[in-house]
Amino acid sequence: MLVNRQAGPTALRMQIGARLRRMREDNGIGQAEAGEAIRASASKMSRLELGRHGFKVRDVLDLLDLYGVHDEDERESFLELVRAAKKPGWWQSYGDAIPSWFEQYLGLEQSATTIRTYEVQYIPGLLQTRDYARAVIGLEHHDAAYDGLERRLTVRMTRQQILHRQVGRATLWAVIDEAALRRPIGGRDTMRAQIEHLITVSEEMPNVRLQVLPFAAGGHLALGGPITIVRFAAHDLEDVVYLEHLTGARYPEGQESARYQKIMDTLVIRAARPARTTAFLKDLLNDY
Repeated sequence: MLVNRQAGPTALRMQIGARLRRMREDNGIGQAEAGEAIRASASKMSRLELGRHGFKVRDVLDLLDLYGVHDEDERESFLELVRAAKKPGWWQSYGDAIPSWFEQYLGLEQSATTIRTYEVQYIPGLLQTRDYARAVIGLEHHDAAYDGLERRLTVRMTRQQILHRQVGRATLWAVIDEAALRRPIGGRDTMRAQIEHLITVSEEMPNVRLQVLPFAAGGHLALGGPITIVRFAAHDLEDVVYLEHLTGARYPEGQESARYQKIMDTLVIRAARPARTTAFLKDLLNDY
């Protein structure tokens, strides 16, 4: 069983689910029948196979029986992965500061090898300076207590470690709308420091590809909001498209997911190339 044992709990669940789905399909068993074997519905079976629901040891053993997997070593390997997937991620200790719908995305992000993102309102969270992030969080949670704001800020800054870790460093490909760069969040000094940070990132971090989508590019299909596409090391896991809005998020699938991936491809083509983006950012500093 080819599974990345170094992945975070969310990606581990997805890999286990993908493996179980292939076993079910190889045996010609439908989701409803598999669900009955674990005293669940077809919809829950679907969530399990997508890695969006935690696995119980009993359920996994029942499914392995159903799929004809009787080899003790293979069964124990599955159970080892189930136990690993139950280990909490670092972000789960900040549950009071993270909405449940965003917690699921954090699990995906922290297990990613590549993240492609488009932002129209703000600088992407993985590239925000501390002062800029504090200003954005203050806008989004203006009625929260000070401690709550600081805990959210800690989460955002900790997320960025995936771009700097020694093992399994993630690649970020970010397209930022010019509107986000010209909106002075936090004041001129904060914005100037943020743009300087983007320049440094574009010049010194080879695992970050940064592009600006200028106003001159005209209208496009992504004007309605941000798009993020997460890719994992495991080849049997499909990319996950994440669409965030003010009070929640959703994960389109199938043809809708493919459509958003095509939109992202189009944005990359229309945006300024990385070298031109760096020059654009340096020119923009004159406005601050």
